[in-house]
Amino acid sequence: MAGRIRQADVDEVKARTNIADIIGERVALKSAGVGSMKGLCPFHDERSPSFNVRPQAGFYHCFGCGESGDVYSFLRAMDHVTFTEAVERLAGRIGYALHYEDGGAAPEHTGRARLYAANAAAAEFFRSQLMTPEADIARRFLGQRGFDAGAAAHFGVGFAPKGWEGMTKALRAKGFTDEELSSAGLVSQGQRGVYDRFRGRVIWPIRDVTGQVIGFGARKLFDDDNGPKYLNTPETTIYKKAQVLYGLDLAKREVSRQHQVVVVEGYTDVMACHLAGITTAIATCGTAFGADHITVLRRVMGDDSTAGEVVFTFDPDAAGQKAALRAFADAKRFNAQTYVATGPEGLDPCDLRLARGDGAVRALLETKVPMVEFVLDQRISGYDLRTVEGRVGALRTAAPVVAELRDPLLQPEYVRVLARRLGMDTEDVRREVERAGRSNGGGRRDAAPGAAEPPEAADEGALRVTLATLPRTPDVGIERDALMGVLQFGHRMDPSLVARALDLPFRHPALDAVRIAVRDAPGMQRPGWSVDAVAAVREPYRSLAAELLAADFPALSDDEAVSSASDLARRLVIRGFDHEKAELLGAIQRVPADSEEGRAIRLRLRELDARRQALADEGS
Repeated sequence: MAGRIRQADVDEVKARTNIADIIGERVALKSAGVGSMKGLCPFHDERSPSFNVRPQAGFYHCFGCGESGDVYSFLRAMDHVTFTEAVERLAGRIGYALHYEDGGAAPEHTGRARLYAANAAAAEFFRSQLMTPEADIARRFLGQRGFDAGAAAHFGVGFAPKGWEGMTKALRAKGFTDEELSSAGLVSQGQRGVYDRFRGRVIWPIRDVTGQVIGFGARKLFDDDNGPKYLNTPETTIYKKAQVLYGLDLAKREVSRQHQVVVVEGYTDVMACHLAGITTAIATCGTAFGADHITVLRRVMGDDSTAGEVVFTFDPDAAGQKAALRAFADAKRFNAQTYVATGPEGLDPCDLRLARGDGAVRALLETKVPMVEFVLDQRISGYDLRTVEGRVGALRTAAPVVAELRDPLLQPEYVRVLARRLGMDTEDVRREVERAGRSNGGGRRDAAPGAAEPPEAADEGALRVTLATLPRTPDVGIERDALMGVLQFGHRMDPSLVARALDLPFRHPALDAVRIAVRDAPGMQRPGWSVDAVAAVREPYRSLAAELLAADFPALSDDEAVSSASDLARRLVIRGFDHEKAELLGAIQRVPADSEEGRAIRLRLRELDARRQALADEGS
């Protein structure tokens, strides 16, 4: 049996992997200074980005929640895989052949890896079935909606045969057990054993943001199918419908680049939008759009300002209006502006493309209206505005919508919008909005994601040393910045200079603890050395070391950063010379000038002055 992965391979895979590429599949990263990138933390909700990634060091750290680590720890935390699986997954991405040590522990695997593998095998089976004679009805279904073979292949659309165990037999032949197929949600349990969950249906693979198949959506095709029109994979270890967005794996790059996302209602709508050129379209999978979906989208969008936009497309019928009102309650969690777009004559994107072409689908976005206006119109639509009673009733039901707006510039504008809609005096509307705000708790809402912790929560971490809690003194400043420079750029600095600087004790105990670990870290030229150095820092100072590695080093370029870090190291050495000189000047007062000890001190003082001057000249 194979043993554990050879350590040299573990190091090589990590060295060949750009951590920004891996994290960038889930988080929109922006440049944040020399060698640093920043985005919204995937480990906790926040309104502004505090999650830093340093690709050169292969390291990430969140200044909000304190999570940090390398590319392996990121995969383990996000995908709940074992260390072995994380290494194997990254090795597979770069085509690197791993070697296992004989006699070591067997590779550790979780059941999740088998679920991913089972879903991938099922997706391949369904795709292959789309070309069979039995799948003619599925091909006609797609064709009638404007999707040819190329479109089906692009989205991985397949077909599930009507038989009870076609897929089950195919996957058993690949080595999957009935228990694994059941855990993956691919089969159902009957009195005589398991049978295919999806039968006689057109199939859409549902992928996570990294592109791995985690489940399926299936639409019935045959009249004798008594099941629901749409059938999805049930909740599994890897498929959580409240967190999954269909098409996000295909849309994520453009969503991040354009800071735009278009939320449609179904799989065919996503297909139609993408084929028409709206490549930021996504859809939920058998559930309403909710808070977890927003969390995922904000990270992918890089939703840290009001510059982005989220466009919801809803049918104008009662169900669509209800969905819009439900989405409005959650949409306030976005920093981006939210809009609603409805197709002409109530056509959804798929039907609109079929009836009027790709251009009509693209034009759909031009008809968008701010979601606030859409909701206000829905609230007042049931009142007769020709009567006093109708206008007052409409005002009372619409005022809370305006009162909940958190932007102080938007609220007075929408007071005027509502006044015009109702044909009422602006001042009367403003007073009602203020009253609605007071009745909702004075306009106070729950703390937004990323808001400061309440005092009692903050007290729990009072002993934690961070960059923000370090004293603002010259000595601490040079020690802090020098450690930051060495951790981030030490591999390009003069090793002898770094060694001389780190051999000297630091005056702040937390920074001194970090110094010792950095000094003792082997192989500063080795990829990942700084991550290992951080891991070696004793508690409670490890998080401070992580911040030092991830923080923005003040420089305009790599070369300037190396030069600045080297200058800081020289200043530490010079500070050491000055400290020793001060001690010697004190000692020389206590010994006879013509004594052997006095002559030795004067010799050492001249030597210190010469070495100090040489080091100062070196940096000039």
